[in-house]
Amino acid sequence: MNNNYSIIMAGGIGSRFWPLSTAENPKQFLDVLGIGKTLIQMTYERLLHISPNENIYIMTNQEYKEKVLEQLPNLSPSQVLTEPERKNTAPCIAYAAGKIQAMNPNANLIVCPADHLIMQEDRFKKSIEVALESSQSGRIATIGIAPTRPDTGYGYIEVNQESSFAPNSIFEVQQFREKPNLTIAEEFVASGNFFWNSGIFIWKASTIIDSLMQFQPELHSLFTENLSMYNTENEQENVNHAFATCEDISIDFAIMEHASNIDVVVANFDWSDLGTWGSLDGHLKKESNNNALIGDKVSVVNTKNCIINIPLGKTALIDGLDDYIVIQSEDKLMILKKENEQELKQFLTLLKK
Repeated sequence: MNNNYSIIMAGGIGSRFWPLSTAENPKQFLDVLGIGKTLIQMTYERLLHISPNENIYIMTNQEYKEKVLEQLPNLSPSQVLTEPERKNTAPCIAYAAGKIQAMNPNANLIVCPADHLIMQEDRFKKSIEVALESSQSGRIATIGIAPTRPDTGYGYIEVNQESSFAPNSIFEVQQFREKPNLTIAEEFVASGNFFWNSGIFIWKASTIIDSLMQFQPELHSLFTENLSMYNTENEQENVNHAFATCEDISIDFAIMEHASNIDVVVANFDWSDLGTWGSLDGHLKKESNNNALIGDKVSVVNTKNCIINIPLGKTALIDGLDDYIVIQSEDKLMILKKENEQELKQFLTLLKK
């Protein structure tokens, strides 16, 4: 485990969990399940089975550093790596890879988003161990989720057609496919040789640095060519300059869509990326009309199949809704058809205008 370093990506705003998730307090810092733990705390505890505490790093925006340290008090400030501006996942991963490679040339990196819901920690650990074994030969490994529906909110991973996909089996990736429209998503699921892209990546630090050099020479030059800048008093200044200069690009576009040395490990655990309120639906306790009611003074009449989240102490009476999401924060209210939740970002853009 001493060579295993976990990187938790925790810099997003989580706008699709509006109005509870805001730029000031995004969803990774929220207890969205009402269990007394935030999403980033659950992710950290899960990764303690794979990396020792001192090898867990948080990659986040500089405005969230104190919030991270409040929620994860066992981490030192040096384990919270900050980006001065949001430039997507590839620069963040390049930064973390360069810093950790400078400390340990034999480092393995496990990159995980902070907002996934994975309750079966032992099964998660086993899938990661299979991926780590794959990565030792210089391969890039990712975790694939067997799709249960033609979802348009996920990217997809294509492999060769096989008769079955046993849990923790490994397949060579043919290509990554961007988020499709519904018709194409239905074709993907029907074909039987596509997985959802979980956004969980496993590789040696040296492997991802070599990939940056091959496919993204500018990112390599800024973040991973001169490793001597890391773990010095000038690190943050150099990193800030690199972020100001670099391209805004995801790791999928930067590396995964170009590389030919990628394996996908079939997940052996239940998974949700909690990307939207609807993705919570299967994890919340329901009453007799299939309503998930969060709040201590919520009353519903002629209402079914809804997610309703009202702050403690506030009274709500809701009549006649079917398949809606009703979320109230201290100063905002959202009433949204479930079928329109993928449009929430567009609605929020209109709201700002």
